[in-house]
Amino acid sequence: MPAAAEITEPLIREYIIRAVSDVFKTMLGRVPTLVGTIPQPTSTSAPVTINDNQQLMVVGTVGFIGDVNGLIYLYLGDSFARLCTCHLLGMTEAELEEAGDEVINDAIGELTNMTVGGFKNGLCDAGYPCKLTIPSILRGSNFSIEPISSATRHTYSFDSGGHKITADILLKSGD
Repeated sequence: MPAAAEITEPLIREYIIRAVSDVFKTMLGRVPTLVGTIPQPTSTSAPVTINDNQQLMVVGTVGFIGDVNGLIYLYLGDSFARLCTCHLLGMTEAELEEAGDEVINDAIGELTNMTVGGFKNGLCDAGYPCKLTIPSILRGSNFSIEPISSATRHTYSFDSGGHKITADILLKSGD
């Protein structure tokens, strides 16, 4: 196996931009663009504010374990999550309303799984083999994710046709 490349911020940024772009373009016909990074607090365990306006959020999360461990949270506003679900499943808004939140959870869980899979493939190609965990969904408007102190955090904000996507990445080298 080739020597592992150092996992730097530019490498993380490249992998998440590629993963988000590939999944949203392929599955939803949207081309999201990176609009910035969210500054990290000086304390490594302090929460990062993702949802300034307290809108209802649907947050998919998938982890990866191996030579590097981590979680990626993919934040979407509820209205954008609904729009993505309708497009992905070919449903109308009325059909989605009748089907309920479970369908949205499944669709956003799958989009997150594909996105984190793309990111993980970059890590594997760089010499850090790892495997994905199962997706899970968080819903709410007032919560924060606080990493353990040994994790590094990288948070990127994307725009997709006026809708915000935030990728919050927590990484810890495998022990």
